[in-house]
Parts: sequence; structure tokens; C-alpha cells
Amino acid sequence: MGGEARRQNKVGPGFVACNHLIYSARLSNPQSKHVIVIGAGFAGLSAATSLAQRGYRVTLLEKNEGPGGRARVFRAEGFTFDMGPSWYWMPDVFEQYFGRFGHRVADYYDLVRLDPSYQVVFAGNDCVNIPAQMPALRQLFESIEPGSAARLDEFLRQAAYKYEVGINKFVHMPGRSLLEFTDPRLLVDAVRLDVLQSMSKHIRKFFKHEKLIKLMEFPVLFLGATPQNTPALYSLMNYADLALGTWYPMGGMHKIVEGMVKLAQEQGVALEYNQEVQEIRVENSRATGVLTANGFRAADVVVAGADYHHAEQHLLKPEYRHYDEKYWDSRTLAPSSLLFYLGLNKRLDWLQHHNLFFDEDFEGHAREIYEQPQWPSKPLFYASTPSKTDPSVAPAGCENLFLLMPVAPDLPDSEETREHYYHLIMERLERHCGQTIRDAVVFKRSYAHRDFMADYHSYKGNAYGLANTLRQTAILKPALKSKKVSNLYFTGQLTVPGPGVPPSLISGQVVAKEVEKEF
Repeated sequence: MGGEARRQNKVGPGFVACNHLIYSARLSNPQSKHVIVIGAGFAGLSAATSLAQRGYRVTLLEKNEGPGGRARVFRAEGFTFDMGPSWYWMPDVFEQYFGRFGHRVADYYDLVRLDPSYQVVFAGNDCVNIPAQMPALRQLFESIEPGSAARLDEFLRQAAYKYEVGINKFVHMPGRSLLEFTDPRLLVDAVRLDVLQSMSKHIRKFFKHEKLIKLMEFPVLFLGATPQNTPALYSLMNYADLALGTWYPMGGMHKIVEGMVKLAQEQGVALEYNQEVQEIRVENSRATGVLTANGFRAADVVVAGADYHHAEQHLLKPEYRHYDEKYWDSRTLAPSSLLFYLGLNKRLDWLQHHNLFFDEDFEGHAREIYEQPQWPSKPLFYASTPSKTDPSVAPAGCENLFLLMPVAPDLPDSEETREHYYHLIMERLERHCGQTIRDAVVFKRSYAHRDFMADYHSYKGNAYGLANTLRQTAILKPALKSKKVSNLYFTGQLTVPGPGVPPSLISGQVVAKEVEKEF
């Protein structure tokens, strides 16, 4: 009789109520929702892994044959080439990212601090090595401009505040409403962040010598906009550079990607390569999934980590696009790049791991990127020889050489143009090193606008996203959530918080939080 009573209780009203609650919980359980993330770059991997940690079922679709986006890797003739980012700044951001999942950076790759951090080559082959340790750095500044060591201390003190507030507060905001900034404490922070003063004016308040000015301005020139159009907030980049240091993951920058892929798989993300998304399907203002060459893939949420312009203008039907071509054409883009990946059968003298060649017209090159877009007449360039630090990236006795020349986006890109600049750069590099280099090249590959467009659907062939101007900051960037498709989100360097590897890591985490808020 007791057994019969128990069987009857199973269909009683109490059980029905309990069963209803269980059913409702299952409907609201993130595991019942499928998220498709488009693009396996830093932002896409970060978003996918963060969503999987929250319990969502996540599939990451990548058009190329491997992960990393602009941070892909290729190997040839015994050399290992990082295709994109080569500077490892803001180590705390990487530690915080992996720490969210109970790991450390050291669980995935070995990190070493470079000393000197990098070399700057000025006119007349005047070279300055930037030391990693602060006492030596202060001494260097003082030797160039008496009294500047104390001013450097004050500059970095202010920059440290901007870094703390900017990286730990502001860049984690989704930029969807001005209401995010109504907290009085944030308003006080915003005033102290110098968002209305330019980097150019800010730097010149502290330093007068042209060498020091160029040294302090270089992060924004190479990664964002002219110092005149960049808010002084971005002196936080100088803090990242001079105080937190320049680092290198042994094996190359792609080791970060490999670590992120392992972490994604640990969290249950399904990664699929050679899966280019052809369309984001929308019904009744909701994305139902995506179309690839292999057919339709249903989804409850879509996160576009691919190029924002491409995802919105080419994967959505016109009625679901928030922005138009006029809007995109009016944006100020960060530079594109002409890149050369070179394998040499000998070692090079007078080069550090990172080398900045400022031996030509600094301001003139900036104008030819941002104000009068054209191929530069006397370009600046950057040379990286990771084999100085890491013997694994080149055969014994050889050198791995990566060259980057920042250029304006949306320029005609021909083999003849690439060759012209190859020889121009190599002549200057050979003069600096005091040895022939071109006759030692056993592998050579170039990369520029049309490659960025083919591989990443990069808008106008840009390399870094949107420039960090005041009019393209926070809520003034393209929105991370579609205003016409309720369950479509965007992440990466064309939305908040902006260009660069650490901001892209953060962008993916910010989007994951926004998805969780609404689903």
C-alpha cells in the first residue's frame, strides 16, 4: 500500500508543480541555448570560451584553416612566422583572462621579459635601446634631456592611474548607453583621464626633446591615429610600454592562440575550421542561425567576431543593417600594413628583438596615413627578429625577420609597389646593420591590403580596426549589439573597447556578459 501511495504521489498536484519548475528551469538554462560565434580571432575565442563557461552550448566557425585571425602562424623552410601581432604588452590582462578559468598564463606558454624592450633608430643611425628596468630608463631620459627623469616619474604616475581606471573599469563597459557613465565616481575618473586633451599636447607638457617626444608618441602612431587626434587617455599605453614592460611568449605569439584554443576546448567549445559563414539568417528581427557552404546551422544567439563591416553589410539583408556604407566610409581607420616575412641564412648585427626605424620624417609619414592617404614617400618601419630571443623560430645560424610598414588603408596594392618598398626598407636596414641582407634571403613572403581583405574580409584592407580618436570612443564606436536583430552581437577591434590584442580579449568577455544579461 505504501508503494501504491508513492505511485499516486507521482501524479499529484505537488509533483506537477515541481515538474513545471524543472521544465521552466531547463528552458532558461543556458545549456539549452546554442550560440554560434563567427571568427576564431582573439575576440571570437574569448567570447566563445566565456559563453561556454557560463553554460551555453557554443560552436565557433572559422573561415580559415586554423585559429588566430590576424594572429595566425605559418611555417616555411624551417622558419616559424607569426603573421600579425608581435608585441606582448599588458601581461596582467592575459593573466586575468586565463585566471577567470582557474588557470595561469604559465599553464599554456612560457613568458620572458625583453631587456632591452626595443631599439629606436633615429636619423644618422643614432640608436637608443629602451631598458626594461626603471632606474636605467630614468637615466636614459636624463641623458637625453636634463630634468626629464623627474618629469617621466610624474608622467607615468598619471599614466598608471589612467591604466588602472581605463583597463579595469572603462574598457569593460559595453558602450550601449550614456547611463553607464552616470556614476559620480566614474565622472570624476573621466575628468582625470584627460579625454579632451590630445596626446600631442599632453606629451609636450612633460618633454621637449624630439627623441623623447617620438618615443612617447609611437604607440598611438603605429596602432591608432595621429597624436594630435588621440585623447591623452592613451598615455596608458606608455605605462604599459615603459612600466609593465615588453614580453615575449617562447615559441611565438601564436602560443597565446594555442593556449586559448586549449582553454576553449576544455570549456566545451566546438571549433570548426574552413567554415566560412555566407549569411546570418533573420526572421522576425531575430537571428535563427547562419548559412555556410555545408548548409544552415541553427542558433539561439549569434556573435560576429569577424570584421564588423563585413558581418553587417554582407551577411545581413539590407533591412537588418543598422549602419550604411556612408557611415562606414566616414570612420577613421587605424593603419593598414605592408608586411614582409623573411627567412635569412645568416644572423644579423645591430638589431634587437624589436626595432623601430624613425630615421625619416615622423610627422610626414603620419600625415600620409591619416590626413593625405597615399603610399609614403619616406616611410617609418618596424623590424622584428624574434630569433634573437627564441631559437625555435629559425634554423641554427639563421634569422627570422619580420618587417612592418604602417600605411593608409584603401590604397592600390600591386606587386610592383610592394617590391619598391621592400628594396627601400632593405637598403636602410642594410645600412644600419652594416652588412648585406638581401643576398641572404632564402624565404620571402609579402602581405598587404588585398591579403587582409581576402583572409579576413578586412574593411578597406585595414590591419588594426578603428583609430582611437575621441569621436570613436566608447558609445561612439559601432555598437556591440545589433539594434535591428535582437539576438545578434558583435565583438572585436571595430567595436568596444578597440584595437589591439588585450582589448580584443576584453571585447569577447564584455559581449559574453551582455548575452548573459538578456538570455
